[in-house]
Amino acid sequence: MSLQQSPSSEKHTPRALWKKLAVLAAVCAAAVTIYLLWGEWLSLDKLAAREADLRDFQQRRPLLVYGIAFGVYVVVTGLSLPGAAALTLLYGWYFGLARAAIVVSFASTSGATVAFLLSRFLLRDAIERRFGDRLSGFNRALARDGAFYLFTLRLIPAVPFFAINAVMGLTPIGTWTFWWVSQLGMLPGTAVYAYAGSSVPNLQTLAERGPSAAFAPGQLTQIAIAFTLLGVFPLAMRWLLKRFGRPTPTTGAADSPESEAPR
Repeated sequence: MSLQQSPSSEKHTPRALWKKLAVLAAVCAAAVTIYLLWGEWLSLDKLAAREADLRDFQQRRPLLVYGIAFGVYVVVTGLSLPGAAALTLLYGWYFGLARAAIVVSFASTSGATVAFLLSRFLLRDAIERRFGDRLSGFNRALARDGAFYLFTLRLIPAVPFFAINAVMGLTPIGTWTFWWVSQLGMLPGTAVYAYAGSSVPNLQTLAERGPSAAFAPGQLTQIAIAFTLLGVFPLAMRWLLKRFGRPTPTTGAADSPESEAPR
């Protein structure tokens, strides 16, 4: 009588390993191909040289333009390619504040979810096998408060978003929770960059001066500090509530007179 493999043992078979290697090779090949073939043409210098053509194409094929813009942003963020911030500024200039914020918000969350799922598929089993015992407490905490910590990290610009996507893929947080929390957490930063891009007079200025065309000197530092404080605020409030808040029901029961031993 043949024995069936359990689902957990199937994850560690050579076939499963080859699947992961094949996916990893495909992702790397796609990232390198996109960068080599279209990286130069997506540069601000190249786009600035065809600014009038871009505006004309937007007028003639608006739905196609939105579809391409959405797809490009998903690919860039999903494959963790550089340039997401520049793309947000570009979309702000091209579409205006409201439409750019909507496109970038949903595209960035979709791309982040792709990166999150890739990290989970490629790395999570190996990390759990190697550090499973040490991560058990960490995973329990994330299962309970993962949405809170993810939202906080999304608000802090000092933490790269691609790193958040990869690390969260190794945790037990659910895909739907990751999606909606990321959608909310990245929205303030998206709106700031889309607004900055919409204030740029023309694409040539953005290509020549970079982010300084959209932000006055010192504004980037001020924005980074503001978002860092915004992200740290819920953590500080949580610590204060634990430190000075009311005792939990368990603590209260332990401290009640009925629970004290006779002296």
